[in-house]
Amino acid sequence: MKRKSKDQEVAFEEALQDDWSRDLEVVEVPLGNRPLIYLSFLIVLTGALLLGRILFLNLGRGELYRARAEANLSDVEKQQAPRGLIYDREGKILAENEPVFVALFDMREFLRHEELREETLKTIQQVLNLDIGDVIELVEGSDPDRFADAVVLHPDLTQSQVIQLRALNLSTLFVEQGFKRGYPEGEVFSSVVGYVGRVSAEDLKTREGLGSQDLVGKSGIELFYDEALRGEPGVVLRRRDARGQVVEKELKSDPKIGSPLHLTIDGELQSYVYRRLQDGLWSLGRQIGVAVAMNPQNGEILALVNLPSFDNNIFSGVGRSEERAQILTSTLRPLFNRAVSGFYNPGSTIKPLVGVAALKDGVITPEREIFSPGYLDVPNPYDPERPTRFLDWRYQGNVDLSAAIAQSSNVYFYSVGGGTEEMQGLGISRLREWWEKFGLGQSTDIDFPHEAAGFLPTPEWKEEKIGTPWLLGDTYNVSIGQGDILATPLQILNFVSAIGNGGKLYKPVVNRNRSHPELIRDLSYLGSELQEIQKGMREAVTAPLGTANLLSDLGFSVGAKTGTAQVRANTEENAFFVGYAPSDKPEIAILVLVENAREGSLNAVPIAKDILNWYYWNRIRK
Repeated sequence: MKRKSKDQEVAFEEALQDDWSRDLEVVEVPLGNRPLIYLSFLIVLTGALLLGRILFLNLGRGELYRARAEANLSDVEKQQAPRGLIYDREGKILAENEPVFVALFDMREFLRHEELREETLKTIQQVLNLDIGDVIELVEGSDPDRFADAVVLHPDLTQSQVIQLRALNLSTLFVEQGFKRGYPEGEVFSSVVGYVGRVSAEDLKTREGLGSQDLVGKSGIELFYDEALRGEPGVVLRRRDARGQVVEKELKSDPKIGSPLHLTIDGELQSYVYRRLQDGLWSLGRQIGVAVAMNPQNGEILALVNLPSFDNNIFSGVGRSEERAQILTSTLRPLFNRAVSGFYNPGSTIKPLVGVAALKDGVITPEREIFSPGYLDVPNPYDPERPTRFLDWRYQGNVDLSAAIAQSSNVYFYSVGGGTEEMQGLGISRLREWWEKFGLGQSTDIDFPHEAAGFLPTPEWKEEKIGTPWLLGDTYNVSIGQGDILATPLQILNFVSAIGNGGKLYKPVVNRNRSHPELIRDLSYLGSELQEIQKGMREAVTAPLGTANLLSDLGFSVGAKTGTAQVRANTEENAFFVGYAPSDKPEIAILVLVENAREGSLNAVPIAKDILNWYYWNRIRK
């Protein structure tokens, strides 16, 4: 190991080192330029990558991010589409669109701009004359995300209101052109056409494709064909500035009017039926009635009237709240469509079907006579001295099938329906089977909302619901259309049409745009049986004791059946007439119902006579 010489100086630091550490030599190497080159390269590379990313975002995906940026400052507004027009079979307008100005409330703007809320509410109260409490309740109880479109606050502004709102230029409350539904002859056609209203919260939940500005069908054809009639809304892109104010509107697509709808309804016949039924009820001191006319050769509904009626225009405009309230709260239920939804005992109108079943199943022959002294006594096993008595409506004497239909003998149909000691009847099971074949106890599937299916009782039903067994008297009652059997006026008219046309049970229809008549069931194999029933219905008009003999002086042939159904513990009666003309090849079948009639079926016959007479001379012989 090399050592220092004596003459060399020893540094202080060296004096503190041990011998081993003094033997290590310190080597110092200069850094040079290489680290600076590496650092510069790294900076340039990072800058290049950042520049490339920027260029990619601007050139490659610039449109995407530009669209997203615009979306943050724009939204879509839907323009109300006019509904499709509704016409009768001859092209007469039954429902049209009337241009109006509407006040729209933008809930999202209202929530976004606190500084506009006080002025907005003040305007709603003072200009639109609306209760601001309702608006506050709407805002507090709603999810603003559901209101992508502005809400209609006022559907029909006056010119003064339009001027005031536009002068205020509020982004929360503005004016747009819209439409309201107009019905040229409201009360006459409202039973068929129905009415529309503004979309409700429930509508938004249950119907697809609705916007908060839409008019939607609430009843009748307007409801059943709502989707087709509604059309497609227009789309407007609204651009906003940084404060959220709308600065530009761009039309993206025009509104498309809904599809037109041509009905099978004969407008002139409908008007006549409406007036004649109204006059008939007034003369009788009654208020509730139904009249329906059908083409029995294809199922087309020619007229459909419910009274009392209502003016469907009051649901389209403003300022008629008292009238709306009267209709909605009336005990006469003018909005209830009795023709398709009402449950009624069919009364004696059921007897032709019992006759068809009894003939086909061999219970009777057309010539067999049954004696009616005006009642039918059934032995009482618990008290032989006091039989149970089922009444006819009068003494009938010996009657065969034709006379029993023409004179409406109860005893005859008690016997063939339920049987007696002298003959075996059909019984409830076979009666129900035949009624189902002619469409009772099931909907006709008419293109109309809220159709009822009626009701056909069974022994099992009675045992379960009432807790008593089915008795012979129950079969007697349903055999003459009383008891628990229920049908709609449309069902009764439809099976009588099938009898008149030779066995074709058609699906009733209101939309004339369909391609061809649709059969529910082909019963033409009952040809000979139906001819016997037709004979009896013809004699109801021509025979001196026929219940529809009042029609005998018409200049054409008619097949008819009257009916009286007791209701409300036998204290009231509903009067029916159902028939068709000309009887050999019918072109019209009609049903007239008078609720709570004073003189049974006699109340309905004069009304039916005039309707048939009008149609024959204005349509068949024209």
